[in-house]
Amino acid sequence: MSQSTESTTESNPFTKPGFIIAAALVVALIAAAVVIFLIPKGQGNAQPAPADSSSAATTSPSASAASGKSVCGLPASTETALGKAPATKWELVGTMAAPTDPKVGPGKTDGQGIRSCFAHSPQGALYAAVNLWALGSDPSKEHAIADQLAANGPGRDAGMKAPQTAAPTTVKVQIAGFNVSYTANQAVVELAFKADTGALASVRTTLLWQDGDWKGVVADSGAPLEEPCQIHDLSGFIPWSGA
Repeated sequence: MSQSTESTTESNPFTKPGFIIAAALVVALIAAAVVIFLIPKGQGNAQPAPADSSSAATTSPSASAASGKSVCGLPASTETALGKAPATKWELVGTMAAPTDPKVGPGKTDGQGIRSCFAHSPQGALYAAVNLWALGSDPSKEHAIADQLAANGPGRDAGMKAPQTAAPTTVKVQIAGFNVSYTANQAVVELAFKADTGALASVRTTLLWQDGDWKGVVADSGAPLEEPCQIHDLSGFIPWSGA
């Protein structure tokens, strides 16, 4: 068991530079799901890695306020919290169900299938985060995601230059719940995922309101700021799923 655990840790994409937001998120979640099954019962939750402070400083909230108006004209909201699961339509994006609403987003889908333009609201930030993860389940969209959906900074530049990679697809994951911490220019969306193996994991995604849309913040290497961590149930999350 220890050898398997070491092997999984060595293959964890968070330990390798150059991964862009799409593939790194999905590969890391899948890797976490594998690790969950290798952890002896009763050891407790794994702890997420600390955020990359250099990236956070590079992409400060003040820089994210370049445009307060939605790039595609979606209505903004004065709400600062999202206390219940929104009723929504779900669409399959890659291998994951993603929410869609004409008043919340995505307001744009380009020829490559990149879904963007989400409302300047807590619900818009939630939809942006879930759609970002769903797009990441298709490794062919890696560079397009880095180009269009990553916040400006060294991490985005690293993602654009990173070699195209192929994410494993043996384990499928779906959204199971959420929490949103929100200010006008920044949102932290914590998502709970359930793998088709039954494993549960969670991860925080930081978003900045930038150029009239929500953009995902990544570390200077192009990887996510935090690793997924194991959870045993959905306690503390608002249950929400489309599959």
